[in-house]
Amino acid sequence: MKTEINQNHFYTDKSIAVLPFINMSADEENEYFSDGITEEIINALTKIQGLKVIARTSSFAFKGKHEDIRKIGNLLGVTSVLEGSVRKAKNRVRITAQLINTDDGTHFWSKNFDRELEDIFSLQDEISLLIANQIRENFGHLYIEDHLVKQSTSSSKAYELFLKARFHQLKWTPESLKRAVEFYDEAIKYDPQFARAYYGNLQCYGLLGAWAFMNTEEAFKKAMDYFRIGQDLDKELPEYTHSIMGQRFWGEWKFQEAFDLNTKTLEINSSYTDAIEAMAELYIATGYFKRAESCIKDALEIDPLSANHHYTLANINYMQKAYDVALVHVEKSLSLNPDLLLAGELKMMCLIWLNQREEFDRFVANREETKLQSLLFNIINGSTKTVSDGLIEEWTRSSEEKSILVPYKLFILANSDRKMQAMKMLETYIDQKRGQIINFRFEPFLERLHGLEEFKNLDVPIFTLPEEKETKTPAQSENISNGSEMEVQFKKLLHYIKTEKPYLNSQLNLNSLSGKVNLHPNKLSFLINEKTGNNFNEFINHYRLNYFKSIVNNPEFAHMTLLGIAYESGFNSKTVFNAFFKKTEGVSPSIWKKQMNKK
Repeated sequence: MKTEINQNHFYTDKSIAVLPFINMSADEENEYFSDGITEEIINALTKIQGLKVIARTSSFAFKGKHEDIRKIGNLLGVTSVLEGSVRKAKNRVRITAQLINTDDGTHFWSKNFDRELEDIFSLQDEISLLIANQIRENFGHLYIEDHLVKQSTSSSKAYELFLKARFHQLKWTPESLKRAVEFYDEAIKYDPQFARAYYGNLQCYGLLGAWAFMNTEEAFKKAMDYFRIGQDLDKELPEYTHSIMGQRFWGEWKFQEAFDLNTKTLEINSSYTDAIEAMAELYIATGYFKRAESCIKDALEIDPLSANHHYTLANINYMQKAYDVALVHVEKSLSLNPDLLLAGELKMMCLIWLNQREEFDRFVANREETKLQSLLFNIINGSTKTVSDGLIEEWTRSSEEKSILVPYKLFILANSDRKMQAMKMLETYIDQKRGQIINFRFEPFLERLHGLEEFKNLDVPIFTLPEEKETKTPAQSENISNGSEMEVQFKKLLHYIKTEKPYLNSQLNLNSLSGKVNLHPNKLSFLINEKTGNNFNEFINHYRLNYFKSIVNNPEFAHMTLLGIAYESGFNSKTVFNAFFKKTEGVSPSIWKKQMNKK
């Protein structure tokens, strides 16, 4: 009963976007809870190897919008969408969820859940497992762990506060980050063992310091204090290795250590987009641009509406002097997030190199660094390469830059008659490990320094990219690898189906069948896919269809409609029956019956 299928399409079909659950609570402020539940389900599903799960940024781009599911599926490149609602009242929560096929908008699974708030982790686990199983049954084999969500705190109050903190953190403003810190601290009071809350504060203080929204030294000290406690509590979270990686990469420029740590993070969660983005940035800093591009395109596969990822792709092209290509990608970034400061700066630099004066003037009008940006434009595109002593003195008198996104003064000096002063400034920035110049070896504005002996003698870390190693996924390790064993198991399965006819039960699923044939669901799923080329539902529906065809002209069923006979055969959906019948037979059930009656 093997069905020929396109194997590549078969595997890419396993994809899902979890749209923001709607807050149906009487209190509008409970939106933090519905957002948090959505994100937790996304995080749980990302643990499944082989399942493409759209990241939070792209899923939440549709929050509050009423887009057609088919359009969403096309924009995000997924075959299924989960949508739902959350109603929270005191210590009870009601969650409604439905899984939708993006090809035709049909619902192929829905369920309501009513639980006590204390059971929230088991509820998230239950929902995530049900969703994963539905995708596996409809689209093909996946290896699914017995549990996808673990209890991260014993205090429901601490968890609520954590979700509130996360809600504010993801707004990424100075005020929201500080508000998030307050909620994380409250969560820690209720549960001092809550590791995720410590890592949350680490991220908030790290950003507050890096963006100079508070005293940098104070912010980084607080971040490290929270990190030390968090690591003592839980080193298995991806936040652990990712946090150390950030320090080694951005703070210390230890590229080899950063690479090794980031590799470990991705081994914990290969869909952790922060780590994928960091790997791309590490490749940029070390000149492995093809790897960087491949990496960020992987990130865009699961987070296609991320302004950060589009910015990074633009930066990869910029560093290779493909300014026109970079400009296209940076425009995409700004269309997704007009407030992304780095993207704005990169657009300005592309306009300088492309010598687009009018567009440049419009873009930099009323910006803080307009004078410096205009001077840089003139030096790059004009005939004057002189920086006056008066301007140098003015820069010297001005206060030291504590937080700069782009080192304009350095770029101006490097392209003028002040190259030695530029070298001294660059050496100072390198000693300070300033993140803004971590890509200095490939920055086009610094290219005119490359011929100087001082530039060649700069003490910078060397990183050699190791060869890529093929790794086994958990799914591979659980498969039935022995050919003869697989044949025996498959014969047992076919015998059971032929004698017991379980397909007549419309509620039959992979888990219930696995119990009957004494084979773990992961192994049964793999067995069916390998031996038939079908997913579970296709495999079972073939039996249902054959049964339907065998009884449709039986006088015993003459009083029943075709749909009634389909239900008698185990189908539980008119849409599924009609679609499967036409796909298999090439015509509708009614036309097929007429053709059979003429024979």
